[in-house]
Amino acid sequence: MAGKPVRPVNAIDQTRRMLSLVTYLKERPGARVEDVARAFGITEDELVSDLDVLPMCGTSFRGGDLLDIDTDGERIWWHNPAALAAEAAEPLRLAADEATALLVAARAVATLPGLRESDRQALLRATAKVETAAGETAGASSRLSVTFESEGGVFADVDRAIAERRRLWIRYYSPARDEVTEREIDPIRLVSVGHTYVEAWCRRSEARRTFRLDRVAEIKILDEPSAPPEIELRDLSEALVQPAAEDPEVVVEVGPGGRWVAEYYPHDSAEELADGGLRITLRTPDPASLRRLALRLGREGRIVSPPELAASARQAAREALAAYDGIEAVEAGGAADSDSAEAPGPQPVSAAPTAPDGPDGGRA
Repeated sequence: MAGKPVRPVNAIDQTRRMLSLVTYLKERPGARVEDVARAFGITEDELVSDLDVLPMCGTSFRGGDLLDIDTDGERIWWHNPAALAAEAAEPLRLAADEATALLVAARAVATLPGLRESDRQALLRATAKVETAAGETAGASSRLSVTFESEGGVFADVDRAIAERRRLWIRYYSPARDEVTEREIDPIRLVSVGHTYVEAWCRRSEARRTFRLDRVAEIKILDEPSAPPEIELRDLSEALVQPAAEDPEVVVEVGPGGRWVAEYYPHDSAEELADGGLRITLRTPDPASLRRLALRLGREGRIVSPPELAASARQAAREALAAYDGIEAVEAGGAADSDSAEAPGPQPVSAAPTAPDGPDGGRA
């Protein structure tokens, strides 16, 4: 059997393929796996992946209505093709709230910038049919509207670039470094894990990167074709951030109040410490982003290694405390001026605190 898929995968394209696959298999009982994969221009593993999903589809979730499709690795068998026959399907009935939600969503999606015109027209035709079937219920939906935030336009451009296999130029805000950078990326796929992201090959870093769509400040579809290297797609069902073995190693020690770090960050190991804390070893493609973690932990944590990261965390803590020192000095000076108007003479001003230093690494 062919190897794992390495081509960019688009959920919309996969859905279209699977719909066509149903018709294709219905007309070709016992079709050979290699022939079907060749006909659809996909690998055999991609085809088997589709076949694993199809048995969860059907006219309803009742027994006998789901597609009964399986394969022995060489041929594909559909045991109940009549499940999709017109006489087997019951008329679809929508409650008033379901019809309203469907119509509002359909109209909103039809306004998305970057939506392919053929898809827009198909959606409008389907919406008109639902309106006719909904009758008076459709009137309520016409009084509601949904406006997408800027992420909607970015989503449409990314989806189009994936479908047309074209490169993207983006201006992207990185909160870890508090900066906006310009990048050219070859988009691979859209994923949703809390927020919507595009997984892509970044030409600036020459590595796989994941970009959150609502942090894209500007986007352009380039004429240059997208050509990401052949990479194995990752399973993102458990976590979006999945460090690679080649990423730099960072060691962090946390107290009892910082044990949550081991639950929040993927890590290689977590050793118990005598005080109830943990010594956590993790990997990250951007170690500098952990400076914010050190500041957040305060006395409950410190970066042990690499030394340069520990030093930069100490410096970040000094700069943060220095900013507060300045505020305290101004406030103290203002209080002294106010007091001097009523009671002349020098007034004592307490010494400002200093940033922690010494062998405690990146403790903030």
